[in-house]
Amino acid sequence: MERRSALKNMGMAFGYAVATPTLLSLLQSCKDKPAYAEWIPNFLSKEQGYAMAQTLDVILPKTDTPSATEMNVHVFIDAYLDEVMPLDQRDFVVMKMNKFYDKVLADSGKETLIDIGPADIEPALQTYLKKRTDEEEEAHSEAIMNYMEAILQGGEASLDDDIARFSFANDLRDLGTWAYKSSEYIGEEVLAYLPIPGEYIPCGDLNTLTSGKAWSL
Repeated sequence: MERRSALKNMGMAFGYAVATPTLLSLLQSCKDKPAYAEWIPNFLSKEQGYAMAQTLDVILPKTDTPSATEMNVHVFIDAYLDEVMPLDQRDFVVMKMNKFYDKVLADSGKETLIDIGPADIEPALQTYLKKRTDEEEEAHSEAIMNYMEAILQGGEASLDDDIARFSFANDLRDLGTWAYKSSEYIGEEVLAYLPIPGEYIPCGDLNTLTSGKAWSL
């Protein structure tokens, strides 16, 4: 049971190992950073990095708050893959990423990831971030666990393309949102921020206590 729980954690997310302070420092606002179209990732290819950055900005676009890329979320995720994630999990993420963007390219009629734009990515996100039934989620989890178990045992395995795409889209959204909320600006200027806790109010109304904002810490 413990082994299967570990496999599930590996298959369903980016890993969520503890991020070092150095990695978290990448999430600070940087006014002079270049546009992500010119960004050269450390781990991902330039095309993969460009596509991922665009996808993150579709998920977390610029409104009255900064976009994901303005908070360097794309740089953080690339560094996380490069420096933190175990190799077997990293290979799994890249496999899922490739299947997701292969679908984007096929549906858009574009030849390379450098050619795609938000309008090409949005339909795929709408499909693969939609709410699944409990039965679908259970089936997807089981398929991913079986895949990871076979890989860890040194065998060959295959995973349904749509399951891989669902998994990638949800993992990217979850990690991107976590990284975004962990940035200094979002944590201190957008979310409710109280580094030194004060009075404990167990049943207070969120709108009254924080004007409806989630807590940063």
